Amino acid sequence: MKLLVVEDEDEMGALLAKGLIAEGYEVDRVANGIDGLISAGNTHYSAAIVDVMLPGMSGFEFCRRMRAQNAAVPILLLTARDAVDDRVKGLDAGADDYLTKPFAFAELTARIRALLRRETVGPHIALSIGSLTIDSHNRKASVGGQPLSLSPKEFDLLRLLADKSGSVLSRTEILDDVWGRTEHIDANVVDQYVSYLRRKIDPLGSDVSIATRRGIGYGLEVTA
Repeated sequence: MKLLVVEDEDEMGALLAKGLIAEGYEVDRVANGIDGLISAGNTHYSAAIVDVMLPGMSGFEFCRRMRAQNAAVPILLLTARDAVDDRVKGLDAGADDYLTKPFAFAELTARIRALLRRETVGPHIALSIGSLTIDSHNRKASVGGQPLSLSPKEFDLLRLLADKSGSVLSRTEILDDVWGRTEHIDANVVDQYVSYLRRKIDPLGSDVSIATRRGIGYGLEVTA
């Protein structure tokens, strides 16, 4: 598997590349977001490891542009900042995971393996619930034939709820499945993303809705 490392600090970039190669990965390393986007446009990568503090283009902006260029590549952000707002900003920009510096290399490789597992073992079939259709292979969703414009995390959340249609999932279950872990992630991020989905689905007159079960969690229901 080939990984893209976007890191402008020479010492850190060299250590990441050396360690990942020792783990059996092929690694391309670039020092800025522009070169990273060019590399991703020319090469298929299994995942990208991206520093937030990049020259010229932040890691957040890289994520947004990467998603527009290739939504399927898992992205792990590296940052020295540990504020909740920064983590949420990174996830909103399209990152799949977030690791705060300094970190143990073993944790980095574990996070990468988790991202790669989610990409390879996840469902890859079309799923229809009422007027909602989810194409997991192409990561597209529509309501009554009208496409939904979803961020990567919005899509993952909607797919999970659709897979478990008729069941109620707790915030912890959703965090574990969609975000991959619960530590350092405020459970309120689930409420935020449910709100995002409702704003996109409800105006289309869908016969499915995301129901709230107070004190329990959320579930996708057919309403008509």
